[in-house]
Amino acid sequence: MRTLLTMQSLPLLLLLLQPLPLQVLMQGKYLGLSDHLAEELEDYIDELYSTGPTKPPTKEIFQKHVIIPPRVPLYYEYDCSFEMRYRNVHDRFYCRKEHFFLPVTYEELQKTCSSKFVACKNGVKRCHKTEKIIEGLHCKLTSGIRMSGCYYETVYKKGYALITCQWQDDIGEIIPEKVNDILEISGKQ
Repeated sequence: MRTLLTMQSLPLLLLLLQPLPLQVLMQGKYLGLSDHLAEELEDYIDELYSTGPTKPPTKEIFQKHVIIPPRVPLYYEYDCSFEMRYRNVHDRFYCRKEHFFLPVTYEELQKTCSSKFVACKNGVKRCHKTEKIIEGLHCKLTSGIRMSGCYYETVYKKGYALITCQWQDDIGEIIPEKVNDILEISGKQ
């Protein structure tokens, strides 16, 4: 038999049984994280679930997501599916349609940001072309929608990299933002 008291207290009881909000859990004592790690996790969660634009690119993110150590031979040692998961490359846990890995130094790509504009692969004239021919990996999504179910075809390319650049206020310099394409060379140069 239900009484007036039990019918009114059921919604209150359900409210009390809800899990603690993430902000409460983020206060180091619940997860046992250092203040620095808790702040990084909170920023990551905020960006992941926000509906606005993503955080601007940083030098560290570009290095982590694009630069790979130069090794020989490049095309035998890397698998895009593994590298994308290992380096945590995604767009809010959705698979990227394509991505590039380059075995060059960050400084070399940053110098490219000072070169004149050239057309990107979509025709918009806001890319910069590397001075030297470089090797790289082009990762093309073959199946999957969300991480970690993303699978990529690994394509070895050799040519000029097209990159976009952006000003980063906190360090006061222009930085590479994204690799747009690798223009494969034809014939001997």
